[in-house]
Amino acid sequence: MIKAFHINKIISFVLSIFLVLSVQKAIAGGFSYGNNQTVVGVVQHHIVVPKETLSDIVRNYGLGYNELSLLYPKMDPWLPSPGQNLVIPTQWILPSTKLFGLVINLPEFRLYHFIPETKMVSTYPVGIGDVGWETPVAVSHIIYRQVDPTWLVPKSLRAKYGATTIPPGPKNPLGKYWLGLSLTGYGIHGTNSPWGIGRRVSHGCIRLYPEHIALLFENVSVNTPVEIIYEPVKIGVQDQSIFIEVHPDIYNRIPDMQAQTFRRLHELGIFSDVSVSLVKDALEKQNGLPVRVGFLKKGGDSKIAVKTSNNR
Repeated sequence: MIKAFHINKIISFVLSIFLVLSVQKAIAGGFSYGNNQTVVGVVQHHIVVPKETLSDIVRNYGLGYNELSLLYPKMDPWLPSPGQNLVIPTQWILPSTKLFGLVINLPEFRLYHFIPETKMVSTYPVGIGDVGWETPVAVSHIIYRQVDPTWLVPKSLRAKYGATTIPPGPKNPLGKYWLGLSLTGYGIHGTNSPWGIGRRVSHGCIRLYPEHIALLFENVSVNTPVEIIYEPVKIGVQDQSIFIEVHPDIYNRIPDMQAQTFRRLHELGIFSDVSVSLVKDALEKQNGLPVRVGFLKKGGDSKIAVKTSNNR
């Protein structure tokens, strides 16, 4: 009996490792999506080990700082309790765009790279503009790609950095790769401060982990469309289930999140299919975790998927 118990534990452990590796591979290589699939990834779990920090954990799972700090606001980011079982939110509702090119959703600190020809999407956490330097909502495209960029320090920051330019290297906040946008003065780039991913830290540009910008740089070209959106509440479908994902209104741009969400549910024709109490609970928690709030009537999955993916 004891032997069987240990065998079951080993099998369970192996399966959990396989799941983690499979999801991490999917995050790097992409997820498939379609008319009845606008929720991608799966939620995972992680047991904290001694000397692990929150930054270590989120980076290992391809997440930003915000994605765990929202779920565990009271957790010490430097000394999380060893043995604690953490929910790892590696599941996302796709933003309500036309699903092509690059889409950056500011309230969730996340970038999506859509390839409609193969119906695949990759997604990466980002750092964005701080208060006073807010990253703008815009429709743009990539106009320039550069390896080892030199940073031309803006006049307003030259006193802080004591320089007009910073050459390539470990002190350059642009990191190793730069994707310049048609939006003057803005770009997508790496960073020499990985702790800033999932935070408002930049002067408007979009930052990625060094390993993520390297992947993205190799897979996008000049003229790739870039859409920067502001969507703190996302609605999606998976099979016949309706999901909602809520993030904080980081730039205080939504006067009434509940009214806007209810209006969107009515526009999609699914207000009667969801639990109002579950929607309100998600709006109150704002923890960024997709939650099931209802079920579609038979045959309704394609209709809502088309509406959610062509909202813009």
